[in-house]
Amino acid sequence: MHVAGRIEDYALIGDMQTAALVCRDGTVDWLCLPRFDSHAVFAGLLGTEEHGFWRLGPAHGPGARPDAASRRTYRGDSLVLESEWDTPRGTVRVIDFMPPRDSDAPQLVRIVEGVSGRVPMRSALRMRFSYGRVVPWVHKVDGRTVAVAGPDSVWLDTSAETFGKDLTTYSDFTVGPGDRIAFTLSWQPSHKQPPAHPEPEAALTATEDFWREWVEHCTYHGPYREAVVRSLITLKALTYAPTGGIVAAPTTSLPEDIGGSRNWDYRFTWLRDAAITLSSLLRTGYREEARAWREWLLRAVAGDPENLQIMYGIAGERELGEAELDWLPGYENSGPVRVGNGAAHQLQLDVYGEVTEALHLAHMTGLARNDYASLLQLKLIRYLETHWNEPDEGIWEVRGPRRHFVHSKVMAWVAVDRTIKLIESGDADGPLERWRELRDDIHRDVCDKGYDKERNTFTQSYGSKELDASLLLIPQVGFLPPDDKRVIGTIEAIQRELSTPDGFILRYPTSGDDAGVDGLEGDEGAFLACSFWMADDLAMIGRVDEARKLFERLLALRNDLGLLAEEWDPRLKRQVGNFPQAFSHVPLIDTALRLTASGAYGG
Repeated sequence: MHVAGRIEDYALIGDMQTAALVCRDGTVDWLCLPRFDSHAVFAGLLGTEEHGFWRLGPAHGPGARPDAASRRTYRGDSLVLESEWDTPRGTVRVIDFMPPRDSDAPQLVRIVEGVSGRVPMRSALRMRFSYGRVVPWVHKVDGRTVAVAGPDSVWLDTSAETFGKDLTTYSDFTVGPGDRIAFTLSWQPSHKQPPAHPEPEAALTATEDFWREWVEHCTYHGPYREAVVRSLITLKALTYAPTGGIVAAPTTSLPEDIGGSRNWDYRFTWLRDAAITLSSLLRTGYREEARAWREWLLRAVAGDPENLQIMYGIAGERELGEAELDWLPGYENSGPVRVGNGAAHQLQLDVYGEVTEALHLAHMTGLARNDYASLLQLKLIRYLETHWNEPDEGIWEVRGPRRHFVHSKVMAWVAVDRTIKLIESGDADGPLERWRELRDDIHRDVCDKGYDKERNTFTQSYGSKELDASLLLIPQVGFLPPDDKRVIGTIEAIQRELSTPDGFILRYPTSGDDAGVDGLEGDEGAFLACSFWMADDLAMIGRVDEARKLFERLLALRNDLGLLAEEWDPRLKRQVGNFPQAFSHVPLIDTALRLTASGAYGG
């Protein structure tokens, strides 16, 4: 009997259109087909085996728990996973990957390779469509196993014998040294002809070649290269290739608080996450991805920048209605399981700053000029000119009342500042003097209303006493210099009031059983992005040794494959939140670049 593993027990494989999570025991517990945001065909991660899974590994007795692999790794700098089991009868390897695709037919390929001895193996495949709710019609067509439900069909191709039992497709076989037996799962719209017969060995070679060639473009060669490259590969895997949209994570409803209700669907493109991802890609040599994201942005925003959403679907869809799947108990009974995201129509003024900063960086790094991008930037500022002083829901998507969040005002200042720079460069026309005054007005407003003189710290919102880790971005975006006493005071206040015993950083105070500033019950773990921001800030104010030590403690939280979820639970000592999380891997890259530039690394 397989139960979902700890979040860090999972490996990511994907084809840049969707992704699967593979547990240490060889079980695929999560796969949405054909896109990141499609319904899951394996939803065991959020339920039980009844909701879909595919286990492939050494055979075990009835009722026995599958053994975890003795070791696993990615093949070089790729997204090809190798898991090996040492058993009393020998050693066996399973190679899992999803070939990057041009067509509409995604494939999950699993190749079993005998290493030594003769090892009995079992494949157990239970397909359940619509997030585990629908049992498909499974039958044979010309020797191929096909599962059909409504608009979807999934085809299993293998040279191994298969049989059905208890609404599950099994295969029992034995491998010796050098034996290779492949299993390929392909999705196809059910009304179309069967997908082409797969060529798993050729697909493996092509997949390895793709990743090797992509990684060769990385311009970072510092001491943290392994961590940076794995993070870049992860970000690439979270990019929806047909449109350039970048998902925040490939999962939904992995909890921020085990057993709690802070469970959200992250399979969408947040402008904030995508913009900072673009920044990291540009700074490490990946201009094509940056260009594709800019084109996605221009399509998504269209001619309506006044109604900028904080997130969109991966093809630019605007309607992301939130619903609860009551037939799924949730990861470790953390309910409800949600699909869609009701925060899509929140007002978050900071996204104007993040988008403008991304467009500015693209312009500064020589990305080919796009006249509409410049026009969009000007339109965004014209909107901000009359709305920057409104309360909003802020960077953390609070579901409580709107406030005048300091971070939102700072990022409004960033938007105006970067647009002024665009005009000053001669690449756009706008009311320069009026917007310089606007920039000064916003700056003065934040310093007057968002700063607590008695405690020498900026606060979460105007008039509040609470702190917020997003204030760590004040020196990073250039709102104030790092040596300003207000900046140093804010960094030290956050260390005192929002730090865990390990030195990791909480986003803001949560209030346990009662709904707090975010309108939600329960607590959450240390937010990994904020912890990387702290390391960045410490380096900026000259405390580089402290910054390096914090950064390396953060690197140690990655799982054995270099992957990070959204948060770290300091009580349970485990990763929590959706996984893997772009918003964790991006600041990892940024901090590595800063520490490398400062020479602040060990060895």
